[in-house]
Amino acid sequence: MISVEGLKVEFGVKPLFSDAGFVVNDRDRIALVGKNGAGKSTMLKILCGMQQPTAGSVAIPSDTTIGYLPQVMILQDDTTVRQEARKAFAGVVEMKRRIDRMNDELSERTDYESDEYMELVRRFTQEHERYIMMGADGYEAEIERTLAGLGFERTDLDRPTSEFSGGWRMRIELAKILLGKPDVLLLDEPTNHLDIESIQWLEQFLTQNAKAVVLVSHDRAFINNVTNRTLEISCGRVVDYRVKYDEYVRLRAERRQQQLRAYENQQKEIADIKDFIEKFRYKPTKAVQVQSRIKQLEKIVPIEIDEVDTSAMRLKFPPCLRSGDYPVICDGVRKDYGSHTVFRDVTLTIKRGEKVAFVGKNGEGKSTLVKCIMNEIPYTGMLKIGHNVQIGYFAQNQAQMLDEELTVFDTIDRVARGDIRLRINDILGAFMFGGEASEKKVRVLSGGERSRLAMIRLLLEPVNLLILDEPTNHLDMQSKDVLKEAVKAFDGTVIVVSHDREFLDGLVSKVYEFGGGSVREHIGGIYDFLHSRRIDTLDRLGSPASSDTKEKASPAVKEASADAAEGGRQSYEEHKERQKRKRRAEKAVKECEEKIEAYEQRIKEMDDMLGRPEHAADMELIARYADVKKQLDEEVERWEAASEELEACR
Repeated sequence: MISVEGLKVEFGVKPLFSDAGFVVNDRDRIALVGKNGAGKSTMLKILCGMQQPTAGSVAIPSDTTIGYLPQVMILQDDTTVRQEARKAFAGVVEMKRRIDRMNDELSERTDYESDEYMELVRRFTQEHERYIMMGADGYEAEIERTLAGLGFERTDLDRPTSEFSGGWRMRIELAKILLGKPDVLLLDEPTNHLDIESIQWLEQFLTQNAKAVVLVSHDRAFINNVTNRTLEISCGRVVDYRVKYDEYVRLRAERRQQQLRAYENQQKEIADIKDFIEKFRYKPTKAVQVQSRIKQLEKIVPIEIDEVDTSAMRLKFPPCLRSGDYPVICDGVRKDYGSHTVFRDVTLTIKRGEKVAFVGKNGEGKSTLVKCIMNEIPYTGMLKIGHNVQIGYFAQNQAQMLDEELTVFDTIDRVARGDIRLRINDILGAFMFGGEASEKKVRVLSGGERSRLAMIRLLLEPVNLLILDEPTNHLDMQSKDVLKEAVKAFDGTVIVVSHDREFLDGLVSKVYEFGGGSVREHIGGIYDFLHSRRIDTLDRLGSPASSDTKEKASPAVKEASADAAEGGRQSYEEHKERQKRKRRAEKAVKECEEKIEAYEQRIKEMDDMLGRPEHAADMELIARYADVKKQLDEEVERWEAASEELEACR
């Protein structure tokens, strides 16, 4: 589908990469990997035609369509979510207009025997059959399914895009690209703005529906689940590994060992040649041999070694004071923004030394609760920070608080203490600030570079409660490994807000799920949580982002964990039957609440009408009012019975 030959890109003296060649075939799922700055985003831009290479060619058949999602793009704010997504079907809409025009013309004309009329019938039939074969009539349903998969509620679809954050608008752009069904999908960090549920939906979509995919991502679990081939940009070359990412890591380590042995042999050969030249440089009898060695030395092509893997490096937090036994206690915490309730009745206790994850769809209140813990915003209820707690907080805007006049090295040097000051350059190198990059001023750094610098600074401060809000968005895999190992070795308490499953795996022992205005506790790691949720909601896999699914699945998981903790030996069939009763009771309670709300609204409207003089003696209205009141009372009784049934199931 795409053929690349002899590709070369130069931005300075040294080429970004050269003599790159590979082919993207149908059903290929390619992970494009390499350290930051290696040229991954540049490669995607070249493949989609947005940028021209210095040399080489990219051959794409004329009938091949390409969809490209960049990391940053200009977004439009003059439509609703549904209208913006509908732009993906502009060709289909235009085809429908043509068919409608031809249909109108056929109904108006009477020259049934003319050649022009028969030609019109032929064109109408051809276009209509093509329209039906494309399944174009169902594009509205397809729009809703795709937007739901990416986390949008049905009520969001007719809201203006201007009401959404940049991350949510990027989801709209991703939806448009997926709906366009291009032959080749080029995705640059598609998971940066997605929560765990949306990432899982995207994985399934790409695996089952996409034709060919080339993606750049630092989410290891995502690329392992999606890709079957790995292209590495390293040392100015593109190396094709026809395996998944985990297997590529193993093969790359073997390749690097071979490079090291070849490099050592070459260095020994160079040293021997130089020794011979120095030893016999001034002996006339050896002049010919010396000149021969000099020419031999000039012809040697230096062996390059792939970038050193720094993930084995270990950072250690500086010692800090011991905190109280319970660094964070919440009891009935609630946060409202006007009439919108972000969460209510949040009751949780985080013990000293625990590492917990806050997960859930974007907008469900994860960062909001963190801000409540930091006392940055007002809330209701009781939230207590334990004795002697020192908080280290990494927020999304943390990078904006750096001193722009300092260099990268000086920024870290000012917070480093003890022996760690001797290793500042190693630490900076682990986070992609090696060499001359350490002398850059903060003011010239990109947003991602500033975030990484803020993360390093936080790692070196003496704290006993670490709060990390989406810490991995701008880190590559090696830097994430360094951070993860440092956090795992941290003696204090950790709260991580993240959608990166690979980062959370093996790091946290408890998961707090945010959704539907509540926060639920799940004992175990991130994959225990995901596995339990998936088992409990198999019948709802078609709508993974449904808030109804979340409301029902999470209490079931919580109950299962509680039963296990109490040592109960309930059989599988008993547990299954209990869950059925509970779901029926939850459904009944919800339906009753909806009816009660409708009756109360109707009574309010009738109260207003009866308050007017012209309706004061309207016997028919009074009779309807009494009837609605009776129905309300009966529904309240049903609600009470259903609520008691639900309480009995808990």
